[in-house]
Amino acid sequence: MKTIVVWFKTDLRISDNETLIKAIAKSDQIITVYCFDDSHFETTPYGFKKTGSFRAQFLLESLQDLDNNLRNIGSGLLIVKGKPEIEIPKIVQKYKAQKVFAKREVAFEEKQTEKRVQESLFKLRCELETFSTSTLYHAEDLPFPIKNIPDVFTNFRKKTEKESKIRGSFDKPLQINSPEIPEMKLPTLQDLDLDFSPIDSRAAIEFKGGETEAIKRLNHYFYETKCLSNYKETRNGMIGSDYSSKFSAWLALGCISPRFIYEEVKKYEKEFGANDSTYWLIFELLWRDFFRFMFKKHQTKFFLYSGIQTDTVNSKSLNEKLLSQWINGATNSDFINANMLELKQTGFMSNRGRQNVASYFCNELNMDWRLGAAYFEEQLIDYDVCSNWGNWAYLAGVGNDPRGHRYFNIEKQASDYDKNKAFRKLWINESGFVNKV
Repeated sequence: MKTIVVWFKTDLRISDNETLIKAIAKSDQIITVYCFDDSHFETTPYGFKKTGSFRAQFLLESLQDLDNNLRNIGSGLLIVKGKPEIEIPKIVQKYKAQKVFAKREVAFEEKQTEKRVQESLFKLRCELETFSTSTLYHAEDLPFPIKNIPDVFTNFRKKTEKESKIRGSFDKPLQINSPEIPEMKLPTLQDLDLDFSPIDSRAAIEFKGGETEAIKRLNHYFYETKCLSNYKETRNGMIGSDYSSKFSAWLALGCISPRFIYEEVKKYEKEFGANDSTYWLIFELLWRDFFRFMFKKHQTKFFLYSGIQTDTVNSKSLNEKLLSQWINGATNSDFINANMLELKQTGFMSNRGRQNVASYFCNELNMDWRLGAAYFEEQLIDYDVCSNWGNWAYLAGVGNDPRGHRYFNIEKQASDYDKNKAFRKLWINESGFVNKV
């Protein structure tokens, strides 16, 4: 009997999941597994956890939902914890599997883990096959080889939109043949060495993990409210759940795929009409692709102080006092403080906020941008390695920005995007103290 292990990572869905579909097609039975990788819960050299409690909670919810969805079609999710290169081979041996199918990685640490797993499986005469499941455009369909992808987004976008096609999504499977999978046992936050942090009631949106919630959010944003039709005008908002799609957290863990969203946008356009806003959501998904392909092209460079630029720069020293003030919303800028308090207490921040706090960190505080990126890695519910480090490098002037060093006038930004101080008043009271709700 041909058995394939499907190793879930940041592709926690059954719709449009090529890895799962191909495994079902090429096997007699499949085993689905998720590994809590010990390295994802360590403290980084920058002094921050790789995964904070907000994202860990969202991950646990997403795994619970995936298990429910798998059990509905005849399978279930096995949970293991440790080093993937040790735990995945154990599953292979237990179920006498011939192959492991998994999502293809692009970022350095994830590629290293993939390589170690592959080497361990090779000793068992078991093959690791990977599939590209995270992007809107498939890497093989791009109009240039990865090494020649333009480093400027506009050049990448224009040629890609003109010369490439977006592949259709995969239907969700109706039936999976698996042996009996024991009831799923998820670790607690305590098991992951994390404390539970309740999300502040002022949060822009209450994120709940899982594919079911992702599709619910899409239906709300597209069909119940038709907010998609105004997305371009409202996307720089800062208060409330509907100024932007808020798909990022579900996209980051792969609870929903970019291609699934793209097809829904096309359906929406047929029913309610296409405009700049409907296109703009696809435009933003393309930015996400771009960063992923940039990581494939430049590999470790996005984690260096000099980024993808060739100039060597002396690294800036760490000023613990300034770093603490930035994290805790105690800087000289009430606009920066309000955004940082939102992040600290909810695990989320608007796109406009992120650009401003990153610019402030790099230009006003003059610190190593990687410290800021590492703090975001710990704190963000929607952390995605390529988007986070790619965006920080961009704002620090060592990434893909064709204009070089990008400097935000924070006071002007505050008056443009928080004219009546509504956002600042939500998080800080008149005397400058943090609002407690």
